[in-house]
Amino acid sequence: MADPATTARGTPSGLVIPDGYSSMLAFKSNATVSFWEKSVQPPGYDGGELIDITTMHNVLYRTGYPRSLIKIGEIKLKVSYDPNVITQITSLINVNDSATVHYPDGSTLDFFGALLKFEPDALEEGKEPEASVTIGVTNYDPVNHIEVGPKFTNVTGT
Repeated sequence: MADPATTARGTPSGLVIPDGYSSMLAFKSNATVSFWEKSVQPPGYDGGELIDITTMHNVLYRTGYPRSLIKIGEIKLKVSYDPNVITQITSLINVNDSATVHYPDGSTLDFFGALLKFEPDALEEGKEPEASVTIGVTNYDPVNHIEVGPKFTNVTGT
């Protein structure tokens, strides 16, 4: 029977981004949509729950195995906006489009996705109007009808 190996933690390569300013998101169909990013949460990567491979032959532990496919999480934004954005949102919502997350260091994450939600906060005296925006990553090229995962482009030196 094999034991798991001890692995020492190495020094990570690359550079830490010291500040989240300035991060943005652009849609190919409307790169000038009338909202201004205040915060951008890039998508997470999720392998899903382990597959339970426990059998009656297990003695002490339940056993599991990782799945094969990866789920790319939603992108969430907090934005201020021009009320005219409502017209623009209706032309973007539920449309599978090419989009890009722009990181502060100039790196980019290109993906196929759809604007799923535009949820304005309550309008209040003395407070700038804001909204929450949710974008789902589809991983589906609507032109070539194929699976296409996100493409990350690293800036030189990071």
